[in-house]
Amino acid sequence: MPHWTTLVAEKKQRQLQSIPQDWLVTPPPDSTLDVTSFPETCGLLNAREIEITNTSVDALLERLASAEWTAVEVTTAFSKRAIVAHQLVNCLTEIFVDRALARAAELDDYLKKTGKVVGPLHGLPISLKDQICIKGLETIMGYVSWIGQYADKNAVLVDVLIECGAVPFVRTNVPQTLMWPESFNSVFGRTTNPYNRSLTSGGSSGGEGALIALKGSPLGVGSDIGGSIRIPSAFCGLYGLRPSYWAYSVPSVFGPMTNSLGGVKAFMKAVVNAKPWLKDPLAVRKKWDEDEYNLADHGYGKDLCFAIMWNDGVVVPHPPIRRSLEITKAATPEGGPQSSTVQSDIWNAGSPEDFMITTSVTGEPIISTMELDDADPAVSGFRPQNGGITAYKLWQVQKLRQNIRKEYLDHWEATASETGTGRPVDAIICPAAPFVATPHGKNKYANYTTVWNSLDYPAAIFPVTTVDSTLDGQEPPHGFYDDFDKYVYEMYDPEKFKNAPVCLQLVGRTLEEEAVIKMTEIVDAALTATK
Repeated sequence: MPHWTTLVAEKKQRQLQSIPQDWLVTPPPDSTLDVTSFPETCGLLNAREIEITNTSVDALLERLASAEWTAVEVTTAFSKRAIVAHQLVNCLTEIFVDRALARAAELDDYLKKTGKVVGPLHGLPISLKDQICIKGLETIMGYVSWIGQYADKNAVLVDVLIECGAVPFVRTNVPQTLMWPESFNSVFGRTTNPYNRSLTSGGSSGGEGALIALKGSPLGVGSDIGGSIRIPSAFCGLYGLRPSYWAYSVPSVFGPMTNSLGGVKAFMKAVVNAKPWLKDPLAVRKKWDEDEYNLADHGYGKDLCFAIMWNDGVVVPHPPIRRSLEITKAATPEGGPQSSTVQSDIWNAGSPEDFMITTSVTGEPIISTMELDDADPAVSGFRPQNGGITAYKLWQVQKLRQNIRKEYLDHWEATASETGTGRPVDAIICPAAPFVATPHGKNKYANYTTVWNSLDYPAAIFPVTTVDSTLDGQEPPHGFYDDFDKYVYEMYDPEKFKNAPVCLQLVGRTLEEEAVIKMTEIVDAALTATK
């Protein structure tokens, strides 16, 4: 087996060769932090391609279905913009433009011959996190040890998306092991935030977040076991959805990340109506429910009552997060829950052994920190500090999780006496993190997202504003919960976080995806009306 650094060099060379050489541009210097405008000014995309890549998913699907735009030209436009995005923020892993264009041409030919679309996502380019297998491609997932391992079949979700007419065209960067809320590995390196490249794009779906923020993809698929869809969506100013899952443990679930809420709905409706439970025994048998989307269980949207969770009783959010909550409260009706260690105990059961076995093939080091320089791994977060727990203890933790879910259910039901609507609280609006996108290596707290994974509640991310150094100045010290709360407080500097997107999440009950999407649309429309 070649030394792991040789494998990395060879893989990086293959990646470079997969990029059409006439799509290479001269990126701005590292001192240019905000690169969001660069794709439209670099000269690579023509006016029509800029228009295509600035179009929402809903409108894209309409124009593709009417043949106003062909799948080939839409795929070409997003492929070019994705390549530009990659040169700016290092967001891609697998690039397979020729394969995507061949698929797009087949779709155009089918539409021309039959006058019908292949499916509800006909011609839509879709990017995928480097966790989702595509036949004939490597799925490295941040591990040097998985270079050269080619998938012999598609993941079920890829088959479903293709059946729906989508065009997979790139895959995106992740952290080694996936278990980080940032995106860095020894194969592809670090993905940065296009709004401020000194900040992280989040993780573990950080490549997706950065790519979509630069409009290099209209819709991407991330996965979420503790916030890996929601954190990068929040840090990059996107819409995203962590769907429910019914399983006993805490699995990773796939969900959409996009620049429009219409994209979230289009993805979810297309995938669930494709009956994925006939292809995957773990998929929930649940079609898209239009009554639920119309909020039949929530008074059909009349007099909605939202609970506002200002902080989680552990870490107080930074001023921009507080301001975004105030903005949202003012725009919508107002009606939090607690976190627990259950999620991390389940995660950590056996994970050190998993990491060790996987990396031992090539001898690549297990990354202990996302810091730019060497930091103390003991305070870097997100790596188990012991060997995990026994199977017996894992069973006890899972039993505790079930009890906690019952307690939260009872608490939610009891709010009916406080809302004034005769119903329990319709949804919870809360931070996605106590901060916006942090400097690299500083995102060390994910409980604002992990609690909902443990409870199996669907949660949607929506943008509210951006950091404003005038409006979001440092506040006087509060009564700190502990030293870590103080550490987060002292991290804040409005200039350091300049221009970062500020997003929140809306949380509903298990398997209420349609209602969560609709309520997020209502909140988003209310926010838009106040701008």
